Amino acid sequence: MFLDINEIFFSIQGESTFAGLPCIFVRLAGCNLACRYCDTRYAFKTEERISTDAILRRIEAFGCRRVEITGGEPLLQPETPRLVRALLDNGYDVLLETNGSINIECVDPRCVRIVDVKCPSSGEWQKMDLGNLARLTPKDQVKFVLSDRQDFDLALDVLPRLPAHVDAGHILFSPVWERLSPAELAGWILGAGIDVRLHLQLHKWIWPGVERGV
Repeated sequence: MFLDINEIFFSIQGESTFAGLPCIFVRLAGCNLACRYCDTRYAFKTEERISTDAILRRIEAFGCRRVEITGGEPLLQPETPRLVRALLDNGYDVLLETNGSINIECVDPRCVRIVDVKCPSSGEWQKMDLGNLARLTPKDQVKFVLSDRQDFDLALDVLPRLPAHVDAGHILFSPVWERLSPAELAGWILGAGIDVRLHLQLHKWIWPGVERGV
């Protein structure tokens, strides 16, 4: 079985509670959404089509036991759950980031599933599968990417739908780079009295202006 790959690289994890840790990224090609603030439009393009076994060999060469499957939207490809299982069975810690529009039940629950909730400024709010909120396990994470106050207020409305077992530290409120300042979002969080994690895209602070391979 084969997967459409945009890039495979070794970097610092920047978009979850694992931020700051070394991580191998497998960026799968293709996406079913077109978020207005998307910073990985290049991932729509397939750079190579390779087998699951070949991906495993390439990952092994980096010498890191932490892998993130991302995109694009990785769950568009039917082979993705098999790749996740293979990595888990080989002793890797596996993260999968998904845009929240596709049922996550196909992904092995041993995997940390980082599930986006697209807010109004993305232009894709209506395509969310909000049933994914009930499918979250205690190890999963949910991310709200926010451009403005309307996004924040929508996120406030969604929070009560999260299962009680989702820890506050796994609820990520992330400002869109150069659209919403971290300080302003921090003020909204404190003013609303909510228990969530302010989340910054660490790689954009480390490598400003660099898009690929980080």
